Amino acid sequence: MADAEQSLVNGVTNLSVNGNEKSKESVDEFAKGWGFQLPELYKLAVRFYKEKNGKALKLKYQDKLRLVAYTKQATYGKYRNDVSPEVGFLDVVGNDRRQAWQALGDMSQTTAMAEFVKQLDSLCPLFRPFTEAHNAEKQEQERKRHEEEDRLRREAEEKERRRLEEEAQQQLELQKQKQLEQEMQIRAALNQQTAVQFAQYAQQQCPNNKQQQEELIRQLQEQHYQQYMQQVYQQQLMHQQQQYQQMQQQAGNTAPAPPSQPAPPSQQMESPPTQQPASQPTEVASTPPQANSVTPNGTEGTTEKRQEGEDDMPPLAAASMWTRKDIKEFKESLQKDKDSCIKIGSGETVTVRVPTHEDGTCLFWEFATDYYDIGFGVYFEWTIAPSTTVSVTVSESSDEEEFDEEQDPKNDVEQGTKKEDRPPTDEIIPVYRRDCHEEVYCGSHAYPGQGVYLLKFDNSYSLWRSKTLYYRVYYSR
Repeated sequence: MADAEQSLVNGVTNLSVNGNEKSKESVDEFAKGWGFQLPELYKLAVRFYKEKNGKALKLKYQDKLRLVAYTKQATYGKYRNDVSPEVGFLDVVGNDRRQAWQALGDMSQTTAMAEFVKQLDSLCPLFRPFTEAHNAEKQEQERKRHEEEDRLRREAEEKERRRLEEEAQQQLELQKQKQLEQEMQIRAALNQQTAVQFAQYAQQQCPNNKQQQEELIRQLQEQHYQQYMQQVYQQQLMHQQQQYQQMQQQAGNTAPAPPSQPAPPSQQMESPPTQQPASQPTEVASTPPQANSVTPNGTEGTTEKRQEGEDDMPPLAAASMWTRKDIKEFKESLQKDKDSCIKIGSGETVTVRVPTHEDGTCLFWEFATDYYDIGFGVYFEWTIAPSTTVSVTVSESSDEEEFDEEQDPKNDVEQGTKKEDRPPTDEIIPVYRRDCHEEVYCGSHAYPGQGVYLLKFDNSYSLWRSKTLYYRVYYSR
């Protein structure tokens, strides 16, 4: 019996199984029923037999012979003399084992494994719980392995994401630093050029008051810088338009499209000039503008008028936009003026038409709302207004006028041709939603010529909420 167990152990140690195509279906059945592939289940069965034989497993002599024969067949295949130990005439157990192995004939190794598992399962009720416990342990190990892989993958992704964010942040900081350095260089050059004029003007306006002189000089320097950057932006725009027109003439294109707008001056700063950039800023410094109302943030937004020899529709300069925190005081100052408070219903768009004034050079606007944001944009209509009176119109949608323009009057007899004489309109600031319920939104734009400014307050996206608008517009000389 000891020789039989030793032979069984050697058979398991040297196990090398080759699959048989005829046994694929039985192998799949074992995988579904037991949770293990047949070779793995067979190794587990042999281990169970070796550990439990003589203890929890009490088998008959014939059953043991059959199980040992299956292990030999599963390990070596058909009976072979070269792998069978020599047995004596009186070795009854050895002869019985040889005969049991020979009796299996040409049985495949896969079939032998399957028969060993089935035989052990039928002889010992403890074998199936043993395999179920090992299957549960195997699944738990698989689960932990997958969780560890997922954790490592998430950590790697998070690390990569942080690295990319840090690189993007560093790049952004470098760009901001570069823009700030360029802005400081431009400001220093401009301030150096106008230091004498601004100091003289401040001395005249605020004699014997050093603090007010310094504040006035800072305001004039800020105005001078904004005007210079608007000129740079305008020159870039005109240069792009000239290039586009040249390309259009070369290509012979009869349906031109508007050129792309250049980046704002804050993103395309040029090196400061070594000489006076233009005569207009110096003239403004010597004769500062007198605003028709108090200018927000202490800065004036005037620019020179267009020269009289230019095209009928010259390119528009960029508008200036900023915000203020004193929204409560701003709304309280306008609540008494009914004309400065407008209730905009849900789905409506209010257009405030502000004609240019013959004494003005720049338009200013300020607005805020209660509780909710609102869309805001500025357009310029090239037309001659009969008066300088500010008017307010309300429409159901900001797209009504555009929709009317898209209609073909030739195909609609009732519509006629009343839209054909509509004056041309340029976009200065596109309509975007502004958080004007949190801050006062302010802006200014230099007159491009004679016409009417269209300040659009768009609430068409709101299906239920009405908005209360507080606004103020004025011009400066």
